[in-house]
Amino acid sequence: MNKTDKKGYFGKFGGQFVPEALLPPLLEVEEAMENIMPTEDYQNELNDLLTHYVGRQSPLTFCPNLSAKLGFKLWLKREDLLHTGAHKINNALGQGLLAKKMGKTHLIAETGAGQHGVATATAAARLKLRCTIFMGAEDVERQSMNVMRMKLLGATVIPVESGSRTLKDAINETLRFWISHQADTFYCFGTAAGPHPFPTLVKRLQSVIGREARTQMLTQAGRLPDVVVACVGGGSNAIGMLHPFVKDADVKLVGVEAGGTGEPGCYHSAPINLGSPGILHGHVTMLIQDEDGQIQPSHSISAGLDYPGVGPEHSYLADIGRVHYGMICDESALNAFRELTLEEGIIPALESSHALAWVLDHASELPQGGDVLVNLSGRGDKDLGIVKQYIQF
Repeated sequence: MNKTDKKGYFGKFGGQFVPEALLPPLLEVEEAMENIMPTEDYQNELNDLLTHYVGRQSPLTFCPNLSAKLGFKLWLKREDLLHTGAHKINNALGQGLLAKKMGKTHLIAETGAGQHGVATATAAARLKLRCTIFMGAEDVERQSMNVMRMKLLGATVIPVESGSRTLKDAINETLRFWISHQADTFYCFGTAAGPHPFPTLVKRLQSVIGREARTQMLTQAGRLPDVVVACVGGGSNAIGMLHPFVKDADVKLVGVEAGGTGEPGCYHSAPINLGSPGILHGHVTMLIQDEDGQIQPSHSISAGLDYPGVGPEHSYLADIGRVHYGMICDESALNAFRELTLEEGIIPALESSHALAWVLDHASELPQGGDVLVNLSGRGDKDLGIVKQYIQF
């Protein structure tokens, strides 16, 4: 199940559909993945950073209060406790270190909710690299605290005014910039999407989440979970959590897309459930598009899930039926945000709230007395400005 039919493909999804000018830097990244990442020097330095700088391994937290209400044991993989507050730092440090060992001096990145931007700026500061972050102008407005953090860390933040002014457009601008700044620049891609080799590179760096969680469940619960759940935008936290469980046939795997307001005809960010195959950002995947292949606007209350596509491996795992992909609307995500905060004293990111909401909304279908594992991919500090518009506190 983990093999690709040909280089860069997961079944019929993936590939490398880019302008000819982008082929050399992509090949350079691919060669670095194969020649630098496996070395003892790279692995030792990355492991040291993850352990002593990031705070890995992240804890596995049992939720006694929600478990008592739900009738099964609810566990959270606490990526929210990592340095910078989300899983994004795993990938940013891994790519930043790779870039430095390739002789690059400038990291560029796209960001939606701002967490990947903060993580990339953090990695750049630690590794002494220049940093430029492209961010949709709408996301700059709704994630102003993360913009401030990026700037404090020394990054240049460029608001993108084109298109929908969100993550999709930020990726477009970052790719354009990379074409003309290849010699000294490394594109630190934030999610498990884009042209080959980015989906595989990001999966390698984020799979630490699922590997740890799998071992922790065996140690703390004495068994593997019955169900593993993660939210899906581009799909990095989800592929990182789910991939190490793919071969465990008795473990149900669930990815959760953003259904927007949930009203008929509303904008959403659920390409696996409601989209069709197409090409975006250099690869074939499931997309929100019209009959002519034009990308349609996406929406989620969570900026990190507000993307009209999804990583190609998620499209493949849905296609073969190994992962079930559900949808959660804004209202359910806000309810889950409030529930976890009040019941367990943990404030989740709105992205992670979608994963928890799927568990709450489908509690009657889940195994009573069993174990359900949710990837809490980030903390909710960054979202309080949005949440206060809907929840009084």
